[in-house]
Amino acid sequence: MKIVLVSFEAITALDVVGPYEVLSRVPGAEVVFAGPHAGPVRTDNRVLGMQVDVALADVPHADVLLVPGGFGVDALMADPEGLADLRRLDRGAAFTTSVCTGALVLGAAGLLRGLEATTHWAYLEQLADFGATPVSRRVVRQGRVITAAVVSAGIDMALALAAELSSEDVARSIQLAIEYDPEPPFAEGHPRSASPERVARVRAASAARRAARAAQNQACK
Repeated sequence: MKIVLVSFEAITALDVVGPYEVLSRVPGAEVVFAGPHAGPVRTDNRVLGMQVDVALADVPHADVLLVPGGFGVDALMADPEGLADLRRLDRGAAFTTSVCTGALVLGAAGLLRGLEATTHWAYLEQLADFGATPVSRRVVRQGRVITAAVVSAGIDMALALAAELSSEDVARSIQLAIEYDPEPPFAEGHPRSASPERVARVRAASAARRAARAAQNQACK
């Protein structure tokens, strides 16, 4: 069972590492980190490094395809060859999934058209640009396509997927093994529970980081 985790420059580490910690424990699973190019990449904080095992173009098949989020999704969405590879892998996959703004990449590849989907709250409405119906839930399943909101929701999705790929008993054991028993100290994890002022500050800070990265990338060209 080949599980392909898409990895790229400026990825959000927890979007991919969380599901990896679950899916790598599914019996019979072979987890591969694949991206536009093989080799090292940096996460979206430019500090943590990750290794891409193989180029997407060299991956012949995926039973599970997972696209995480991060500022680097902009480059993926503008890469016609990468999007073509995702469409090719999707055709043979039992499940095509995303975490956070990875859903925008699936949308750009044409894989969410006519489906309900979710992503990070700040980008949720952008899903409509790709013919999807935005839904504000942690995990949204539409047949074999599953989208998760962000970070910890990716773990939720991966545990549900583990039950599908193996059994509920296996998924429950994985949850216990990684002691996934969240109890956040603050009720600030979503705009519905955070103050409007905090939502505005976080949205502005995210936009500033995104703009700074775009300017830096443009300067490097």
